[in-house]
Amino acid sequence: MDNRVKLTEKYERNGWPSIKRPDLKAPEGWSISLITSLERIRSHALSPSGDIVAYIKDGESLSDVYLLPLNGNWPVRISTDRPLAPYWDDEIPVWSPDGNWIAFGIHGHVHLVPREGGLPKKVTDFTTSASSPRFMPDSQGLIVTVERNETDQLLLTDIKGSWPRALTTDTIGDHWDARPSPDGKFIVYTLRRFDDLHRLDVILLEIETGKSITLYGKPSVRAFLPKWSPDGEWISFIAQETEHEELYLIRPDGEGLHQLTNAGEDVASYDWAPDGTQLAVTVNRDGAHALIVVETETGISVDLRSGPGIHSNPNWSKDGSFITFEYESSVLPPDLYRIDVAGRQVTQLTFSNLLAMQKNKLVAPESVRYKSYDGLEIPAFLFRPEKPNGAAIVYPHGGPNAQYGYEWDEMAQYFTAKGYYYLAPNYRGSTGYGKTFERANHNNWGIGDTQDCLYAAKFLRSFKEIRQDAIGIGGGSYGGYMTINCLSRDPEYLYACGVSKYGDSNIVSSWAQCEKRLRLYTEIYLGHPSANTAVYQKGSPIADVQNVQKPMLILHGLLDTIVPPEASEEWVEALKRHDKVFEYKTYDDEPHGFLRRENLADVYERIETFFDWYLLPR
Repeated sequence: MDNRVKLTEKYERNGWPSIKRPDLKAPEGWSISLITSLERIRSHALSPSGDIVAYIKDGESLSDVYLLPLNGNWPVRISTDRPLAPYWDDEIPVWSPDGNWIAFGIHGHVHLVPREGGLPKKVTDFTTSASSPRFMPDSQGLIVTVERNETDQLLLTDIKGSWPRALTTDTIGDHWDARPSPDGKFIVYTLRRFDDLHRLDVILLEIETGKSITLYGKPSVRAFLPKWSPDGEWISFIAQETEHEELYLIRPDGEGLHQLTNAGEDVASYDWAPDGTQLAVTVNRDGAHALIVVETETGISVDLRSGPGIHSNPNWSKDGSFITFEYESSVLPPDLYRIDVAGRQVTQLTFSNLLAMQKNKLVAPESVRYKSYDGLEIPAFLFRPEKPNGAAIVYPHGGPNAQYGYEWDEMAQYFTAKGYYYLAPNYRGSTGYGKTFERANHNNWGIGDTQDCLYAAKFLRSFKEIRQDAIGIGGGSYGGYMTINCLSRDPEYLYACGVSKYGDSNIVSSWAQCEKRLRLYTEIYLGHPSANTAVYQKGSPIADVQNVQKPMLILHGLLDTIVPPEASEEWVEALKRHDKVFEYKTYDDEPHGFLRRENLADVYERIETFFDWYLLPR
């Protein structure tokens, strides 16, 4: 029996709503229409021949796949009905080794499109859904991931969609990210074990016999993103055996394991050079992701590009002469680039930035640190307005397994242009600052990390330009949860108001209602609720709703499968019982995160009106 609460799109409030201020105008050169008009370019894959790039563009209503010839011709669109997907939760298109096919997902199934064009063809109708396509070296075989008996398994089919053969069947965990060997005899993949959710193993499987061995697996250590060297002599992977996620190499027979990088920086992404002597690697340096080259023999690294921005997803060309990559910064939206390895000359391949945006004076944030309640130093990014209006906004990121860095953030730029100080703290539990910091909120959700966000307000109160009663907080997902915690668990009432986008308030009920991957995600941090009931209850601010004294804006999409929309419904019901001031808006066609332009514009306008009403002098 389906006992879920039936929800419909609605707007409701308790108390007088925030009202758009006729005395306040958008900053010169800015508008909500402008900041919602950017079409994000992302998730690219360079063809084996190195002459064309496949990428995804998030438009107003679709996340379609495009091909961009590198000879200067116009990009062409090869999908027409791919639903909008959040960039952080989508897959990268995959080329066949012969360059004749591109594989990607549409509506939960793997589709193929020939390079010369044609309608996408679904090849996984033998199952209810499939993902993560990987071509075999002959460009005919195709490995896909399916879910069976609540575990992710690997199947081998072909480009015709023939009845598949199961490569993995055990139920000890999820089997992810299959990578065939250059000779096609083996695959290497990541195993997420259910008996140790902190652990990811690297497994080698012989395709003909089905025999497998664990190449790397240690208690409470994540090892992931395995890749074969071009000659098949080595397997590389990222592991967090030390404080940071470093690159390792191992032979397919299990010999020769060694740590390749040792710079104390998290490796984010990488790709092998075609001759196998180097790796193009992106590393995290306090929120900036540099692009470096690492020698596979010595581990010596050299910077190709660094500075306050995010380099990601390097792709090495077949002849080794150039690397394509994605890049964004606080003042530049995401685009595709290439760099010639010898001369370091950089060429921009796509141009998503609008002319109107380019004319505006954008603000680069400062990297700052402040101390929390227990003396722990909290890294953060501070946007200083040119003309302060006396108010400030704290923006806690989602996750918590994430980090705010030198990334494109149109809302930060918009509010800074309006005169707001804008602070994005990387509270305990954030990535990029070592394993100890990252795990500092395990079995501690809503406690220490909430204090980190409260002390962000105390940090801002030290600025003479900011009024003590004019600091607001707002975030999405775990950032929305942080907002709810800060408004319900702060006897000093440091925040004047709060915005929760698809945030949580009752971890127990949300755990029970969300999809499997999110249940397991929660259990990584808090264990199973049956064994750790007190931790779940202590981390659920719904028990403290009576303490809320400041107005809230709650926003949620009804298609959300990560934080179920019932989470906001339950919180709003509790606010009503205690006669708290709030506004509540849901969107019936939005998943986790707001993606459709018309909805995003409505969300941004509501947030702007809310903060302006409660934070600026009247």
